[in-house]
Amino acid sequence: MRDVTDASFEQDVLKAGKPVVVDFWAPWCGPCHAVHPVLEQLSGETDKVEFVKLNVDDNPSTASRYDVLSIPTVILFDSGEPKQTLVGARPAGYFREAFGAYL
Repeated sequence: MRDVTDASFEQDVLKAGKPVVVDFWAPWCGPCHAVHPVLEQLSGETDKVEFVKLNVDDNPSTASRYDVLSIPTVILFDSGEPKQTLVGARPAGYFREAFGAYL
């Protein structure tokens, strides 16, 4: 999963040619570290969706824009719009079910 920033978010996520799952995280967040390998696993299972991460400490504008108040928050964007938001650490099956139509 590659990093995106406030500066690159529009190009990397909103204007992407396919759906994008964004992991809003921070280095100090324990549950974020639990979610990362789950998203990495899902990323390896499909090429229909891109998976990226955004550090909320370094990129507060984007986190604020999408009302990310708790982390980890994972948002699936399609055609520049947020389609699905999941908050908290979840197992892989939960993400598969939530994003199923896209995966």
